[in-house]
Amino acid sequence: MLKSRKMSESRTIQTKLVLPPDTNHLETIFGGNVLAYIDEIAAITAMKHSNRAVVTASIDKVDFVSSAKVGDVLELEAVISSTGRTSMEVYVTVHSINPLKESVRKLTTESFLTMVAMDDDNQPVPVPAIQPETGEEKALFEMGPARLAHRKERFKTKH
Repeated sequence: MLKSRKMSESRTIQTKLVLPPDTNHLETIFGGNVLAYIDEIAAITAMKHSNRAVVTASIDKVDFVSSAKVGDVLELEAVISSTGRTSMEVYVTVHSINPLKESVRKLTTESFLTMVAMDDDNQPVPVPAIQPETGEEKALFEMGPARLAHRKERFKTKH
């Protein structure tokens, strides 16, 4: 049996600068670029938790709450919010800051992704459970089963 790990052990933070090539005609960042950043930090977080290579199984929810413009600094933060046998749900937030005008952090995006740990033969392998410590971590962890049920219900609906 794998030893469980504290949520804080895999917490990952990245900083990105929004540059002109990252933006659309409104000078706001392309959503696809933000998704790539989210997928990258989720993978890093899941690898830190599982000590394995991982693959993205799903991006369950992405809410674009506000935009980021050229010159803004993006702060991405990710944490394992729930685990299954071989899968890890990763919660990612993205905040933007305009360091030249205001040092106010505003939420731009939040997302839940499911990552699966893989062995050397590209087969899923078990992952450690998580231990929430703070009130925020406990709330995120306790809502995990509801998010999983919603995810399973969504997968039942085939197109």
